[in-house]
Amino acid sequence: MTDTATRRPPVETGKASTPARAPGIPGRRLTLWQRVKRDKVMLLLTLPGLLYFLVFHYVPVFGFMVAFQDYEPYLGFMHSPWTGLDNFAAIFEDPKFWSALGNTLLIAGIQLVFFFPLPIALALLLNSVLSSKIRRFVQSVVYLPHFIGWVIIVSLFQQILGGAGVVPDLLDSVGLPRYDMTSDPEAFPWLLTLQLLWKDAGWGTIIILAALLSIDRGLYEAAAIDGAKAWRRMWHVTLPGIVPVIILLLILNLGMVLSVGFEQILLQRDAVGPDAGEVLDTYVYYHGVRDGQWGTASAVGLIKALVGTALVLGANKFAHRLGHEGIYRRADS
Repeated sequence: MTDTATRRPPVETGKASTPARAPGIPGRRLTLWQRVKRDKVMLLLTLPGLLYFLVFHYVPVFGFMVAFQDYEPYLGFMHSPWTGLDNFAAIFEDPKFWSALGNTLLIAGIQLVFFFPLPIALALLLNSVLSSKIRRFVQSVVYLPHFIGWVIIVSLFQQILGGAGVVPDLLDSVGLPRYDMTSDPEAFPWLLTLQLLWKDAGWGTIIILAALLSIDRGLYEAAAIDGAKAWRRMWHVTLPGIVPVIILLLILNLGMVLSVGFEQILLQRDAVGPDAGEVLDTYVYYHGVRDGQWGTASAVGLIKALVGTALVLGANKFAHRLGHEGIYRRADS
């Protein structure tokens, strides 16, 4: 005898998830205001971040119209005359723009080759330290320079590598010629990279360490049972586990390839001269903002944005071809 009361209706598949219901009122969906009241704490926590991106990233996008105008501040956006592509023609005909572009690409290339791998190597070394106390101490030491301003860091390097610094005095004491690295135009890209390594290499390990923590410990145990030594475990377990994060960071760094540090370079540009110290960011400041050429300054900013977007999309497409997700998944995945 079949008990019909215990029968269950067939489960329907392919249906949308059940919408949010009002508490205590079955069948009634939550209104927008009710959801806001329910999640008000989380919304308040995200509000500062939303305001930051709105004020400093989304609202300034409308300012790119200045790139197509002979902008005058007292006339405003609506009444400044339109010039079409004249601002772009002006910067492409300016030799100083091409010199700044070459310096930017040189500095960005050196930093990408020598700075980008260092946080990964540092994170792997920290992850291999068995003592948690030693690991926390080293992490605190390498994180600390990130919170020091560029003015102080540049001053410290002046005291160490400058003409009257510790290193030239040491060279002089052993009979070698004095060398001022801070005023050498050829060494300027390497000086910037050295400063960046000291300041932000430790801070860059945070994301890599988080990725290392997400790797299943069972994989290391299985590899050890199979006889894999520490080096083989790192090569076959650790590195494959963090490759998606490395690719993501690399793509994002490519998007910032034309921005190599405005404040850091501005503080040291005069020591090496504009031929070696001018980059796109300082070019915008000196030839655009300071001289009142707002149209050309905005044109350079628009070019930087377009090039960065193209590099991100191109690198992400290449990552898809290699079988990785990149910064977003493929539409067919």
